[in-house]
Amino acid sequence: MPIISGLACAVPAIMSARTIENKKERLITVLVTPLLTCSARIPVYVVLIALIVPDEMIGIFNARGLALMSLYLLGVLVAFIAAFVFHRVLKNEYKSYLIMEMPEYLLPGFKNTLISVWTSVKAFLVNAGKIIIATSIILFVLATNGLDKFNNAEKFVEVNYTEKTADERAQLTEAVKLENSFLGMVGHAIEPAIRPLGYDWKIGIAIIASLSAREVFVGTISTIYSIGSEDEMKIVERLRTERNHLTGNLSFSTATIISLLLFYAFSLQCLSTIAVTYKETMSLKWTLFQFIYMTALAYISALIAYQILT
Repeated sequence: MPIISGLACAVPAIMSARTIENKKERLITVLVTPLLTCSARIPVYVVLIALIVPDEMIGIFNARGLALMSLYLLGVLVAFIAAFVFHRVLKNEYKSYLIMEMPEYLLPGFKNTLISVWTSVKAFLVNAGKIIIATSIILFVLATNGLDKFNNAEKFVEVNYTEKTADERAQLTEAVKLENSFLGMVGHAIEPAIRPLGYDWKIGIAIIASLSAREVFVGTISTIYSIGSEDEMKIVERLRTERNHLTGNLSFSTATIISLLLFYAFSLQCLSTIAVTYKETMSLKWTLFQFIYMTALAYISALIAYQILT
């Protein structure tokens, strides 16, 4: 049941794993649930799939719909493979049995329901919320502060883009600020590490920013490329013509897009999930293990796909 609910969001799915009595099975459930495609990945998938898959029918199915469905199935397949591996590796303290008892179902009391909901919400806000807010503040500060080029971005755009309209200059100013912010510096710094995956510093910034939530990738890409809209189709039209500043090739080639799809399919780009994993396991070791193994899986699969396709 937690794994099925993970198709909507990993946070309540992991929290619901506390009902599993067997400690080993509960831990495995927590570790593999984020591999399933949650709703936060959909905006990223919609943009990337639209860049390489034509909007046409294959029999009675839409080609883009089939591509999205394949990513869902990939997440389920890898989650079960990971669960099988963890089942073989982790030691079991005791043997569990499947016992199903059908209780007498009654309507819950309104007061009891409110107390139960409030207890769960309060526990999440107090324990996981602190981590989410702290990291979000750090990302916000990095994205909204910088050195001289950041502070003089508006003047730079006014001098060099006089032919642009006021709205276009405002969009360019935001893009220049983001590039020269501390977050942009981090993006430039990690570019050598992500270049084998087909990514440049702009995609690197979007990946870092989406640590707060996967869907932030779309908004960050919109800002970086001065698109001025988070409408998926407008972003798709613009990204089709963008070129890598180092190679001169298309920034979003087929190989790069497939690499990105695999990266977001497997990476743990969600602070809420990380926070709730720590809250439920009360173990920094398992929280770090989950983040590291999923990041490694995402990086290696994206690397192999890009290198093969190029």
